[in-house]
Amino acid sequence: MMYKLALRNVRRSARDYMVYFLTMAVVTALMFSFNTLLFSRDLLNMFETAGIMEVMIGLATFFILLITAWLINYMVRFILEKRSREFGIYLLIGFKKKEIARLYIRENLILGAGAFAAGLVFGVLLQQILMSVLYAMVQMDYHLHLEFNKNSLLMTFVCYLFCYLVALFRCKRRFKKMNIHDLMDSQKKNEEIKESHERGKRVLLPVSLVFFGIFGLFLFCYKNWNTGVLTLFLVGLVLVIYLFYTGVSAWIICYLREKKDGMYRGNTLFLLRQFSAKIRTMSFTMGSLTALFTLALLGSAVAFMFNHFQSEILKDKYPFDVQINSNDPEDDFRKEMELLEKEADVEEFFRYCIYENGTNQVNTWLYTHLRIFGREYLKEDNTPDFEKIKENGAYCDLDTYMCLSDYNYLRKMLGLYEISLREDEYAIHMKERVVLETGDFSGEIVIKGRGQELSFAGYYTEGFSQDGHNGGDYVIVVPDAVIKEMRSYYAELAADLKGEAPFGLNDKLDDLESEGNNYNAQGQVMTEEASEEEYWEEEELGNSCCGSDTIVVYAMKNLVRDNAIPEIKYMLSAIVFPLFYVGLVFLCVALTVLSVQQLSDSAKYKFRYQVLSQIGYSRGEISGIILKQLLWYYGCPLLAALAISGVIAVYTGGKFNFYAGIKTPGFMYFLISALFFMGIYALYFILTYIGFKRNVEK
Repeated sequence: MMYKLALRNVRRSARDYMVYFLTMAVVTALMFSFNTLLFSRDLLNMFETAGIMEVMIGLATFFILLITAWLINYMVRFILEKRSREFGIYLLIGFKKKEIARLYIRENLILGAGAFAAGLVFGVLLQQILMSVLYAMVQMDYHLHLEFNKNSLLMTFVCYLFCYLVALFRCKRRFKKMNIHDLMDSQKKNEEIKESHERGKRVLLPVSLVFFGIFGLFLFCYKNWNTGVLTLFLVGLVLVIYLFYTGVSAWIICYLREKKDGMYRGNTLFLLRQFSAKIRTMSFTMGSLTALFTLALLGSAVAFMFNHFQSEILKDKYPFDVQINSNDPEDDFRKEMELLEKEADVEEFFRYCIYENGTNQVNTWLYTHLRIFGREYLKEDNTPDFEKIKENGAYCDLDTYMCLSDYNYLRKMLGLYEISLREDEYAIHMKERVVLETGDFSGEIVIKGRGQELSFAGYYTEGFSQDGHNGGDYVIVVPDAVIKEMRSYYAELAADLKGEAPFGLNDKLDDLESEGNNYNAQGQVMTEEASEEEYWEEEELGNSCCGSDTIVVYAMKNLVRDNAIPEIKYMLSAIVFPLFYVGLVFLCVALTVLSVQQLSDSAKYKFRYQVLSQIGYSRGEISGIILKQLLWYYGCPLLAALAISGVIAVYTGGKFNFYAGIKTPGFMYFLISALFFMGIYALYFILTYIGFKRNVEK
């Protein structure tokens, strides 16, 4: 009999709490599909940085476990309170507490098992979608095939079971402490609205709004951010969110007490009564849901930032098919060219040198003026701190130069137009991100050649491999006659390939260099002859650099674009995918709580809407009131989350664009995230509206 009763109750619960069932199935599917990335043999074999994805998804899974455990605990407790009278009757007719507890636990386990099974079926499909998207992002072909890894399945099952067991254990403890009286009155107590000091609490609404404004100003004006300040900022923001809902509840109650004229317009009184009762009993929950919505929006906005970066910037950062660096200016790259001709179809090679003339004025100016360095390389009297500058590896020890003929040949390889310089002119090729920050600083430097000062001819900002190959961030272009007076600094080889480079070519170049060669102080490979020369001493070398980029720093001696870009995109995907994962689960969990609250209360609201029908409201008008009620209920946490996350996302997007060199307005990331968010939000809202109407009209 107990088994039949459990099955009957499960069918009823699945019908009444379908949104909860579907959400748990979605969480299972997401967990299973993302766990596949942790154990995929193909990904582990293809990418050296596969461990980054494992760490990030593992960290995301930790937060997913916390929020899923909270959802299950919330729903188990919520359903228990809604069925408290039923369980009280069970006690009255002779059931024991242990039997009722076992019955309820069995029901939840059956319901959870059903959601888990449904989630696995959907998870297999989602797994294929996820893998297809990942392979497309890293520019690789993916052939659909089922990868039902037992480790992925086991990890998903253990995480899912852990969340349920924790919630059911807490539920069992609640059963032991309850008696017939508590069970019969539990639902009634949950509906009670305690009003105390509402006039005083009403002031919390304007106070919280003022604090929101202060937090916004602090976000944009404060400069010395660190972990401690960020933690205090977030804790304070969450506290203000809870104060906001306490203030909203008190304001509505006081508004109703004062019987303002506006409350009698249309259906306002009915809706305010409904809304005030709900928000008063759920102010803490509404604050928690707003925090979850905010995190979901911010997570997806940051994910869109990195996704945009990898689709727009990487090709400009690495424009040459192959680029190889050597600290030995006399290196002829014979071994490298032989390997490339053997492994790939080479269109052409071009060997050239980067030069220096013993000055470091451009490097010093950038160290002391770029915002990314702050005052790190300035003394108290605002003069450059050359000792610290020498220790940094963003730029070479000396300014980097290139002759005009080599520069034009490289531009021709990239399909760019050639430039011309007079004998007394120079140009600077610099990353666009840096130029946008510095502006024209040619008046701050002096470039000399052939005994005279050269005049500035302009900046060029096309992608030019300036993460350590053609200088770091910049290279100064001078006429060939001027370059003859300078010394070779290091050698470079650029190669243009027909078609795409074969997989693993970058690794083969690295292996070639590591066999039987020595390394300099910067970790770069040298020939035996070069390693014996005094020129390669650490203090004199100083010709290794990586530039000032912070979002992606990939400064490699051997750089094969078709191998490097997928590797970098995979690293960025290790950020994008977990952020979407966490954001999507947080969003679904929060929306489930909103939906279940309204659907479970629809039976109670049925009587109220029947009264409206009896006093003359048509079916269409009642549907309109239901729609307004749900819009108020869903809109309050939505608007609060949009306002808070919007300000933070615009600030973060602006900072991201500054450091990444992207021109897209910062608010665009938030706008895309909000549209994605609203699509899922609308889906849950429609399901709730349909279910609510059906329960009221039944």
